[in-house]
Amino acid sequence: MTATPGRAATENEEIRVCSTEVRPAHVQLPASVGTLAELSAEALGWSGTVLPPIKIFGRYVVPVAELIPEAHAERLCVGSEPVLDRTEIATWVWPEMEGRVPPAAARLVGVLAPSRHWRSALTAAVPFARFSSAAIVVPEMVTAGADFVSTCLIRARQFGIAVLGADADRVDQKLSGRSHEDAPPVEHTAASRWVNEVVYQQLLATEAPAPTR
Repeated sequence: MTATPGRAATENEEIRVCSTEVRPAHVQLPASVGTLAELSAEALGWSGTVLPPIKIFGRYVVPVAELIPEAHAERLCVGSEPVLDRTEIATWVWPEMEGRVPPAAARLVGVLAPSRHWRSALTAAVPFARFSSAAIVVPEMVTAGADFVSTCLIRARQFGIAVLGADADRVDQKLSGRSHEDAPPVEHTAASRWVNEVVYQQLLATEAPAPTR
């Protein structure tokens, strides 16, 4: 999946995220990505395991997810491991394949996109907003910029993405995002089902996945 500068690519289209942004060379994330992800997930009330950063759709993001016990048990019984072949997974959403493919064994609680610059963060988060909660995390000093208020918050609100400003030991929510917690289940697309399998693999790779509810 490719995108032109200043645009966030979704499955079948590109949506303009912003036009300009001041990018001071000295701006850095105030803490490690892992620390910021843990603080952000707690601030947003996201349950589940905060997974390591992973490159999906060409951008590094931090998924927060949990196992679905029944589906995971079913897949263990039949020896169905995570499938990462996108060509194969593309067939799973065909109507004639209903009931013939492995069940989704992970629940993607949300996706975090920490970055030094809000445009990069927003570009990374947008593709996930269709089927999951999503949030961007930027340094607190970035949130003081005029373009942050006039452009970033408007675009984030348009896509339903939460926005957080981060210091070394705390995060502050600047904008609430759209919650998928109580929303009706979104029908899987080939892209979202592939993401689910990637997340499932990452959950299995962790030593102690967080307990599910």
